[in-house]
Amino acid sequence: MTQTFQDFVSASGANIPLFGFTINLILSAILAIVLSWIYTKYGNSLSNRKQFGKNFLLITMTTMLIISVVKSSLALSLGLVGALSIIRFRAAIKEPEELAYLFMAIAIGLGFGADQTGITLLAFAIVALIVIFTKKFSKKFHENQNLYLTIHCTDTQTISIDIILEILKKYCDAVDLRRFDETNEMLEVSFLVEAQNFEQLSKTKTELQKLNKELKITFLDNKGLL
Repeated sequence: MTQTFQDFVSASGANIPLFGFTINLILSAILAIVLSWIYTKYGNSLSNRKQFGKNFLLITMTTMLIISVVKSSLALSLGLVGALSIIRFRAAIKEPEELAYLFMAIAIGLGFGADQTGITLLAFAIVALIVIFTKKFSKKFHENQNLYLTIHCTDTQTISIDIILEILKKYCDAVDLRRFDETNEMLEVSFLVEAQNFEQLSKTKTELQKLNKELKITFLDNKGLL
């Protein structure tokens, strides 16, 4: 007996087995937590990685729920497309790495929602191992390169980038200029610096503050110094 197109569209879909759904939901939550940990520990983003990583759990489980509900019903799938077309997702994505991890979280939800448990677990394990291995053993992964230093000053007459570089090279093991902005009213410069201990940073801060009392110094921790 052939099924008409109208019957196919109006089909409500098969019932979702609660046991299988629960197992997949738990597994998706576990993988989302692991993904968040990997992003927090090995990510290169300068933003608050721990806070951003907390979103992976909700995104993964929500994606898994949606796919589980609509996968067996064309009508629900079309309704989902219509619903998403009127919703605008605006996320403050500052770096491509953040988008890559978001796609991974969505992929986990899609895999478990489609009942592809084995292949999802295998793919995630391979991706996670590759990310960890690359971050640990890549030649670009420097152990000592750990602090971003930003200097802001509104008095450009008494301070210059040459003086700042001289002080940094005196107390830091290595200095890498990342950003330099200068106008008649303001000077702002960012460096990636290497320091073995907190004493080096303290001496650097003291010498910089001697240049100008209004100097604003910001140290941004990338991997941890203490």
